[in-house]
Amino acid sequence: MSIDLNADLGEALGQWPMGDDEAMLAIVTSANVACGFHAGDPVTTRRTVASAVGRGIAVGAHPAYRDLVGFGRRRMDYAPDELAADIVYQLGALDAFCRLAGTSVAYVKPHGALYNTIVADEGQARAVVAAIADYAPGLAVLGLPGSAFLRLAADAGLRPVREAFADRAYNPDGTLVSRRLPGSVLHDADAVAARMVRLATERIMTAIDGTEFELEADSICIHGDSPGAVTLAATVRRELEAAGVVLRPFAS
Repeated sequence: MSIDLNADLGEALGQWPMGDDEAMLAIVTSANVACGFHAGDPVTTRRTVASAVGRGIAVGAHPAYRDLVGFGRRRMDYAPDELAADIVYQLGALDAFCRLAGTSVAYVKPHGALYNTIVADEGQARAVVAAIADYAPGLAVLGLPGSAFLRLAADAGLRPVREAFADRAYNPDGTLVSRRLPGSVLHDADAVAARMVRLATERIMTAIDGTEFELEADSICIHGDSPGAVTLAATVRRELEAAGVVLRPFAS
């Protein structure tokens, strides 16, 4: 058994810190690096990419809506060509820093409200897929299982990779509970680790109402900006390895 462990990183902005990237990079196998539209600045991006490469961690682009004030967590309406251009712009920015560090963007994982919108919004999903396919045909993309995004990505020749969230609550239909609702973000490291072990070994997830459903995942995400993220990530990794699960990146 093997699975990837990813985190959203590089989200500091100027004098405003966000999470402990160095500590998280010692735990995860893939780094989703902010591209400047929801968080991140050039110095932070360059430092995060260089550190990830130095540790042998896969670097993925984490593009978002153009929403610094809302941290990319507010849904926005876009003309398809505008959204596609914004995605290409962000991929190019991160890829420049990857080139300086001797690597390239290994995959793409949309951020926040964009990630959730393209689960069902075919128009926006198609625009994001088109942008990625135009920039780097065959690239891996990380998304929610069963989403329009992953389906359209596969149709376009991209490599769909299914993602589960360690620190987020699920609805019974496999979607994420809105952050506006109580209980949407999980903080108990031991409980989170136990359910990730079950996910990796049995492909079972428990929804917020206590029901269970089958969930196939190739990668597990832990949000680097959440309180206690480092402890949670370390606990998840320790328990997965104790259960015989091998941690390795899905992309290189």
